[in-house]
Amino acid sequence: MKTFAKTMKGDLVAGLVVFLVAVPLCLGIANASGVTPFSALISGIIGGIVVGLISKSNTSVSGPAAGLSLIIASSIKELGHFEIFLLAIIIAGGIQILLGVLRMGIIANYFPSSVVKGLLASIGLVLIVKQIPHFVGYDDDKKLEFATHIFSPGLYQDIWHSLNHIHAGAILIGLVCLGIMILWSKVKILKKSLIPGPVVVIILGTVMGLLIEGSSEWTLGAKHLVDVPISKSFKEFTGFFVTPDFSQIFNYEVWLVGVTIAIVASLETLLNIEAVDKLDRHSRNTPQSRELIAQGIGNITAGLIGGIPVTSVVVRGSINISSGGETKKATIIHGILILGVVAFLPFVLNMIPLSALAAVLIVTGYKLANPKLFIESYKNGLGQFLPFLVTVIAILATDLLIGISIGLGLGLIFVLRNDIKSALKVTTEKHYNEEVERLVLPQVASFVNKAKMREILNGVPANSKIIIDASYTKYIDGDILEVIRNFKVIMAPEKKIVLSLIGFKNMYGLNDEIKHAHVMTKQLQELLTPKEVLGILMEGNKRFVTGSKIEKNISDQMNITSTDGQHPLAVVLSCIDSRTTTEIIFDMGMGDVFSIRIAGNVVNEDILASMEFACKIAGAKLIVVLGHSECGAIKGACDNLDIGNLGKLFQKIKPAIEAEYATRQERNSANALFVKNVTRLNVHHNIFHIAENSHVLAEMINNGEVGIIGGIYDIKTGEVKFTPMYQSQTIMA
Repeated sequence: MKTFAKTMKGDLVAGLVVFLVAVPLCLGIANASGVTPFSALISGIIGGIVVGLISKSNTSVSGPAAGLSLIIASSIKELGHFEIFLLAIIIAGGIQILLGVLRMGIIANYFPSSVVKGLLASIGLVLIVKQIPHFVGYDDDKKLEFATHIFSPGLYQDIWHSLNHIHAGAILIGLVCLGIMILWSKVKILKKSLIPGPVVVIILGTVMGLLIEGSSEWTLGAKHLVDVPISKSFKEFTGFFVTPDFSQIFNYEVWLVGVTIAIVASLETLLNIEAVDKLDRHSRNTPQSRELIAQGIGNITAGLIGGIPVTSVVVRGSINISSGGETKKATIIHGILILGVVAFLPFVLNMIPLSALAAVLIVTGYKLANPKLFIESYKNGLGQFLPFLVTVIAILATDLLIGISIGLGLGLIFVLRNDIKSALKVTTEKHYNEEVERLVLPQVASFVNKAKMREILNGVPANSKIIIDASYTKYIDGDILEVIRNFKVIMAPEKKIVLSLIGFKNMYGLNDEIKHAHVMTKQLQELLTPKEVLGILMEGNKRFVTGSKIEKNISDQMNITSTDGQHPLAVVLSCIDSRTTTEIIFDMGMGDVFSIRIAGNVVNEDILASMEFACKIAGAKLIVVLGHSECGAIKGACDNLDIGNLGKLFQKIKPAIEAEYATRQERNSANALFVKNVTRLNVHHNIFHIAENSHVLAEMINNGEVGIIGGIYDIKTGEVKFTPMYQSQTIMA
């Protein structure tokens, strides 16, 4: 009860504001759709009360939408009678309920945004063009064609007739209202005001209509005003409702219209609730499938009593939120208010000029078809722009369903084309001192990848090395297998290409064959110099920093190193810190480096023995002493901590602290520069300690068999900065 009271004030205000906006929009959409104002107002009531009660959205507001006006006008014309069209609305509602029950609310995620934008832009253009007759005061419905698309001669016939029958009073009101609408959308203070622009326009247009009454030249007759039926009794009021013609239930065209409405209304609803949810100050999400059920019930109700299709409407939802709406009570209140006006105050609505409503809809159409939308789509590339533009043209030339289908088809072609391009990933990897191409197959390698596969393999240069990696592939089509077999048997031998196959299942008849050194071999290790090994480590760290790490098949590396033995490039003495994993930092694989880790990267006899084994027995060509930023052991030593055995370890860092002469004050971990200097000096101290205390390593360094170097790893950037390679004479001096 407390929550209800707390939100009721905001919901009452929001419901009132949304009502003031919804009424002119309902009337304008009726005008654009070629139906009576009463039909659109019925849908406004249903969208507020019926959909509001069933939906679980807190902020979305439903009702007749401008986006469906083109479908409504064209469908009524094709079917011949409004009663038959009502049956199509019921069918659409049933389809929406079915989609909701099947939890198909996610379907909007699979429509390309370019097609959706094209849909809205085309509706906006038609909306603008079709309002011109009403804007200038040519409101003779019997003479208007209500053309179904923008390329229809009938539409321009309407415009031509209207320009030859301009009504002075109507166009005056239309121009003033249009100016107000533009002003309201441009001026910040007005945009943020509590009173929405359409409300101001309708009030102003109505007042102007009353002021010019009495002049034969300027007075607006009944045909230039809204026409909501006025009843004298409840029985007469209920007589205004229209029922569907169920005799046409087996009419193919009725079902086609129903499917069209279901698709477009569902898509528009799902996109709108997503937009409105993003505006919700509480970040609440609307259950998509439940919303489809609510909209479906709303549309069945509309079809049964003479309304037009309803959807969630982003304009009303955004106004609801900005006006303080907190719960679904706001949308229900707005529906109740529309019902009250239609039932008890229809004469007030009948004073609104149609030219004022046309001004509202022209601005609405402009927002849907804003030139910025075309420019942005163009800037996004042809893959976005062409489906967008084709959708617009196709809808304008045919109808919404055909246009959307054409745009969707083209969009899918672009998606498929991009998938084919990106599915086969080719990278150049530097394996030690050689370059290797790696072709990674997608999860599903189908016949659509065949042409690209041939192109890639035909382009492999002679005397090169390539890996075809199927490690991540779940299915390979026979066409792809045929291309790979031909390359393996014919092209690769002829061009002396070293081909390795990795990750192929036994069922494909292509056994894994490793024909190049993707692990360190004894022969390759013997050929490398300490300087070349340093270059390999530097390249690996660069890949780590840039996120372009080499793909590694760990199981293959494990199998090879278990049979052929280990032949590491280097031995790295680093800290035990969990953020300094050597193999990751240098983008190395299994068997590439000996990794020795100890707090503070200090040296003792056991570590020296390990290094001697790595270099003298296993053949490592480089010793790296790797310190790192923000080292806890260095900080502990700087603070002279003495905790158990840690105190003994910290003593090994003392020489570096004593060698730091630059800092006079704050010689502790609070001084970041002091810690940084000690870290660097500690690396240098341990390099000299290694050579001074191991005659085995000193001799190998002196003979140039092994190099020794220091480095600092930055835990923030991932970069390793090496000091210059130490010369044996310097170390032994």
